Amino acid sequence: MVYTGRFAPSPTGPLHFGSLLAALASYLDARAHNGHWLVRIEDLDTPRVVKGATDSILYALEQFGFEWHGPVIRQSDRLAIYNDVLTELLSHQLAYPCNCSRQQIRQRTGGSHYDGYCHSHPPQSSHCAIRSICSQHYSFDDLIQGPQPAIGQNEDFVIFRRDGFFAYQLAVTVDDAAQQINHIVRGSDLLDSTPKQIHLQQQLGYPQPIYAHIPVATNTQGQKFSKQTLAPALDAHQARQQIIRALVFLGQQPVAELNDCRLDECLAWAIEHWDINAIPKRMGIILEDN
Repeated sequence: MVYTGRFAPSPTGPLHFGSLLAALASYLDARAHNGHWLVRIEDLDTPRVVKGATDSILYALEQFGFEWHGPVIRQSDRLAIYNDVLTELLSHQLAYPCNCSRQQIRQRTGGSHYDGYCHSHPPQSSHCAIRSICSQHYSFDDLIQGPQPAIGQNEDFVIFRRDGFFAYQLAVTVDDAAQQINHIVRGSDLLDSTPKQIHLQQQLGYPQPIYAHIPVATNTQGQKFSKQTLAPALDAHQARQQIIRALVFLGQQPVAELNDCRLDECLAWAIEHWDINAIPKRMGIILEDN
């Protein structure tokens, strides 16, 4: 089976250094395995989508030397497919409507963990979210972070939101299966989402990919380096320097000669010397001099 990985940004703004880390790690792992690397635009949450951000993201990837296989998939073009899967889960009684608000859940449980109330008390309203029935814990081995034991609370989680949007967990699971993604390299901020996606994979009869979660870049306050924390956009004029900086962050020990080479030569070196085992086994690393 051909190694197939992907980079799946949300078009809520331009790419920043945190985005570059996820793009570079997934790209190098795919290329080092002579595999395919796909790009998918996760634009389901339309209120947060910034006009022109998709084109900006794709242009930035090109400027940084990334090449992908096949067409770019946009989740906004796949709503009918998600709806078919949602209907399938409902028809097999693997999901159910829920109209509980966060406040109601807190009042009943004293926290945010959902207690399955609407499964035993079906709501009469048509304005509902849809939750996947999840009655077990899932463990998995992460290539970077190590074994992830089945700990913590399992709960029925949302796969269709009350505001009419398909949830991330459903869409990403369906898309990864449709694109035959078998290796997922992404940020550790999504580590907690993995058991939910494994659960849906089992419900839907999908194969389970291999997962590897890199540490995320944080500021000195421990906040993830992101658009929400005002991370600056990548500068294409500093592409080689930013690639080298990302390689250092990922524990790849780039040689000094890369400072004087072309961008394509830098990426070629990175592919040849890629070592996923060298990536720090940490959830986050402070990025100095943001």
